[in-house]
Amino acid sequence: MINILIIDDHPVVRRGIIQFLRDDPERRFGSIEEAGNGGEMIDKLISSDFDIILLDNSMPGRSGLELIQDIKNLKPDLPVLMLSIYPEEQYAIRAMKMGASGYLNKGCSPEELISAIVKITRGGRYISLSLADKLAHHILSESNKPLHETLSVRELQVLLHLASGKKVIDISRELSLSPKTISTYRTRILSKLNLRSTSDIIRYAFKEGLSD
Repeated sequence: MINILIIDDHPVVRRGIIQFLRDDPERRFGSIEEAGNGGEMIDKLISSDFDIILLDNSMPGRSGLELIQDIKNLKPDLPVLMLSIYPEEQYAIRAMKMGASGYLNKGCSPEELISAIVKITRGGRYISLSLADKLAHHILSESNKPLHETLSVRELQVLLHLASGKKVIDISRELSLSPKTISTYRTRILSKLNLRSTSDIIRYAFKEGLSD
């Protein structure tokens, strides 16, 4: 039986995933526990053993990418499958480089989610064909990587929010950070990408395929 920890700040999402897993006709899943934030995650990891973690990328406070580091510090061999609302090209490569064993968009089917969990808990990695192509291209073009790959995890997160048209005050609420902190990240992003304004950030993100 596969024991799972689901980390997502939305209870409805967690309940939906649990229902998918409970409906598995082969009944491959045992204990399924939940955590709504990084603190709850740490408590669960200390008190229980799991075979895999399903981790939401868009967490308040410390992002999913940052939580991968926390997980690996506590339990280096525990595999992580990252679930995200964002397309693969925005986060997947970075997540895999930081230690994730797989990356799935939340729009995937229950069957694909279960296939990914089973493959990863058997020691494999799970990536889509399109992500495999992106990883190959990334390796071949490492010397010519785009400027946004120089951004920190948090800076990239703020960039994506700005690129979607959100205001600083709204981003601060979503990420549980002060508006001043978000403004500081915005300044760093502009500097690193050689841009001058939020409008430039939006155009850059569209050009690089980071936004629709």
